[in-house]
Amino acid sequence: MKKILLTIFAAGLTMSSSIANAADKLTLQLQWVTQAQFAGYYVALDKGYYDAENLDVTIKPGGPDIAPPQVLAGGGADMMLNWMPSALAARERGVPIVNIAQPFKSSGLQLTCRKDTGIKSPADFRGKTIGVWFFGNEYPFLSWMSQLGIPTNGGSDGVTVLKQGFNVDPLLQKQADCISTMTYNEYWQVIDAGVSPDDLVVFKYQDQGVATLEDGIYVLEDRLKDADFQDQMVRFVRASMKGWKWAEANPDAAADIVLDNDATGAQTEKHQRRMMGEIAKLTAGSNGTLDPADYERTVSTLLKGGSDPVISKAPEGAWTHMITDKAL
Repeated sequence: MKKILLTIFAAGLTMSSSIANAADKLTLQLQWVTQAQFAGYYVALDKGYYDAENLDVTIKPGGPDIAPPQVLAGGGADMMLNWMPSALAARERGVPIVNIAQPFKSSGLQLTCRKDTGIKSPADFRGKTIGVWFFGNEYPFLSWMSQLGIPTNGGSDGVTVLKQGFNVDPLLQKQADCISTMTYNEYWQVIDAGVSPDDLVVFKYQDQGVATLEDGIYVLEDRLKDADFQDQMVRFVRASMKGWKWAEANPDAAADIVLDNDATGAQTEKHQRRMMGEIAKLTAGSNGTLDPADYERTVSTLLKGGSDPVISKAPEGAWTHMITDKAL
């Protein structure tokens, strides 16, 4: 009987220990499909950085019809990745989201135009058709046009906005004079389609003084009141930034890890390795802490919207160093 009781007691201790050490489950909503844009998180998963922080992280890919702020607000994820213009616009509409970390230091957004359209400067956009992404990605463009005084409702004095799918067909098929591209993705799709760089004119938002922050980590404001959730976010950010710095130092290997996690099999080694090389340029210089000057530049850009600004007033409480101060 004593032996049986000791066995039961030992089993109980093992079970209690297992329950006590159970990893905290978290879900991260990506802004787009599985690709090197999110390499740091896949590296952290693959290399066991999340495991080491006692976290069980699920990474949910995005897509053309997925709006991360809606997923977060609906409880479909604990954290999301989002461009700051989209996040701030959502916050002004009543979705209380907060930036807790900023792995991306620079913007990769640009407009890529066909040279044969005669476009040489932004002043030449008037009377042209420009492809623009929506679902929150349109805000930097609309703010830029507003600052230039160029209407976005068509006509010879304005631009006709083409709601662009997440491909480069409008430029290749000459349905648009310019399209939205990222330095690490769609621009290279144009090149791979056989268009020479000499036949293109590129306007980087970063160079035009209207660059806004991209791919920050956001959570719901109310959840930060929970000490346990704060601790989970500290561990998540610490592991994620370890993944990002490993990816910067090992871009080809990081791209291969992304490919291993691409359930669709749609990505190619050539494209992902090239993308990771470009992404490393955007995360370089950031340890994950949001630079207040970058935040203020983003807000200033969004407020300069004339009669129709992206946001109507400077946000309050839209970011915090609470997590990165402890994590980094």
